[in-house]
Amino acid sequence: MADFKTHFSVAVAGGALLAVGGWQAALWSPPEGASLAALTAFGGILPDIDSDHSRAIRLIFNLFALLAVVAGACWLQGRVSPAMLLVGCGGLYVAVRYGAGAIFRRFSVHRGIWHSLLAMGLCGLTTTALSYQWLAQPAWQAWAQGVALVLGGVIHLLLDELYSVDLVGSRLKRSFGTAMKLFDYREPGNSMVMLLLAVGLSPWLPPWQTLLDLLAHSTRLWQ
Repeated sequence: MADFKTHFSVAVAGGALLAVGGWQAALWSPPEGASLAALTAFGGILPDIDSDHSRAIRLIFNLFALLAVVAGACWLQGRVSPAMLLVGCGGLYVAVRYGAGAIFRRFSVHRGIWHSLLAMGLCGLTTTALSYQWLAQPAWQAWAQGVALVLGGVIHLLLDELYSVDLVGSRLKRSFGTAMKLFDYREPGNSMVMLLLAVGLSPWLPPWQTLLDLLAHSTRLWQ
């Protein structure tokens, strides 16, 4: 499979192409394009969150911990003393970075459910819902950010499958087919839970018609 550097580099290139192309087509401003590029790059390493000793899982949970600290600081500010605010934010960082990370590693399997289109779709929908509801982004921008994350994830899965093809020996490696899959065929129960979570996000998502319009407009520009 491709290594961290390859995944990240190709996803960054894909995100830059998405950002610049959309900017040139007047779909979004440079700052909006930058957020899409960053999400595409993040999506490019996201599937390796299930790899216990990868650089990706350390980077991802560091980012999650920082986001938890920011959210906690915003919520606690004005409710507790500065000393308690510092303790609370420190506790959040440790709990997410080390506690949640350890629990996730304990119950995840590499090349399992997170290496699937279903998982990337759930992450994209979650990004869209958070952008629309929590950050109050316009519907089209929220959908664009969700699509950007999915794009990065798909780039990761495609690279893993390409690296499973041995062109020199004209053969397929044993890992072929374990990355680009619809869901985790070995654990249908987990896949069903993930599907239900995706469906449960529906009330918090922007109108679906906005996504269809965005995709149709992008397709016309590409043609």
